Amino acid sequence: MILRALLLLLALCGVLWSVTVLPSSSRAGAARDITARIMSDERFKPGRLEQMLARAEARPAVSIQQPEISLADVLVRLRLAESVVQRKTSEEADREIEALARQLVLALATSPSDAFLWLMLYSVDVSRSGFSSKTLTYLKQSYLAAPREAWIALRRNRLGLAVFPMLEEPVRNNVVSEFAGLLDSGFPEEAAANLVSTGWPHRKILLASLEPVDFANRQTLSKLLAAQGLKLEVPGIQPSDRPW
Repeated sequence: MILRALLLLLALCGVLWSVTVLPSSSRAGAARDITARIMSDERFKPGRLEQMLARAEARPAVSIQQPEISLADVLVRLRLAESVVQRKTSEEADREIEALARQLVLALATSPSDAFLWLMLYSVDVSRSGFSSKTLTYLKQSYLAAPREAWIALRRNRLGLAVFPMLEEPVRNNVVSEFAGLLDSGFPEEAAANLVSTGWPHRKILLASLEPVDFANRQTLSKLLAAQGLKLEVPGIQPSDRPW
């Protein structure tokens, strides 16, 4: 009798697992696919992102949201907000940005150590309210969570350099190290673009940080700068190595 009851219980658990865990796992896999496509800057057919968002909003509320699903929802909203802003419909843009901010807060409740989510919250809050000590805290949290991740640095470094004087010293050090890491990871074009844009007022500090970077990458950066007519002293690169 006891054995029969245990078998019945196991069977019931199996049914519940197939009803709850399998669909959830399937949704997480689909969410990871959407995330990868958006982060690779893939273009979607008109209306496709709206369909994704509608399905996300139609999902039943759950007490424990999976991080993969939360991140996918946020990225879909971010891409939609960007497209709305580009169409210059300010009222719609404001609504999308507000919805995105709420979604980011919910996602961070699930994944408080996600550096990318903190960076997105920083960007959204700046677009809503401008710079403040609160918004700078979001940027700080992003650096604390992942001080050197190349794919995040591609978005974050220019933003960090734009507010460099407003940051606390440890965060400024992170921004400088991130710049050097960007070049060392094989992104010389991005490093050059950051240096001559938001990083220009801080170019002496940034260039000095490049001394430990691979020689070939420093040489490439030097040539990129020279091509723009900028005669900057990249550490360890002699003037004869430059095309001017």
